[in-house]
Amino acid sequence: MLTIELKDLIPSDFASDSKVWIFQSSRAFIEKEEKEVNEQLFQFYKQWLSHNVPVKGWAKLLYRQFIVVMADETGDTVGGCSIDGMTRVIKSLERQYDVNFFDRMMITFLVKNKAEMLPFNQVQYAIDKGFIDKDTLLFNNVVNTKNELLDNWLVPLSKSWMAGRVNF
Repeated sequence: MLTIELKDLIPSDFASDSKVWIFQSSRAFIEKEEKEVNEQLFQFYKQWLSHNVPVKGWAKLLYRQFIVVMADETGDTVGGCSIDGMTRVIKSLERQYDVNFFDRMMITFLVKNKAEMLPFNQVQYAIDKGFIDKDTLLFNNVVNTKNELLDNWLVPLSKSWMAGRVNF
């Protein structure tokens, strides 16, 4: 699935500055789980409200490891209670599938067309041993908008937020 273009996976009718949240799972989901998670995410965003107004939202498990949630705020912004609702759904999925979506110390790279996770403190070791290098693609989960998702979610390690924290 990693060879599919990202632009073909996310809705084209959302504004380029639509708000994006990415939740990285501590493990990849199997196909059966992926279908179940996507159904739950669909049910969530079809009923997502902000200040009693429907949110133009979208959510999907991508690459079997990342929940991407998007809200088009062209009409109305997504308020705190709406974000809390989204977080409750993610926390519920964590409990249901025994995963962690909030471990910011795990970094995921695209290695041989597969998502591979490394603890933050082992990235330098992986570089030193030749498992990854400056051109290895990093899943940059700090993107905030649809445009950033399309242009900067998968970036070479040397061009990522992590570049200044490692030696090549």
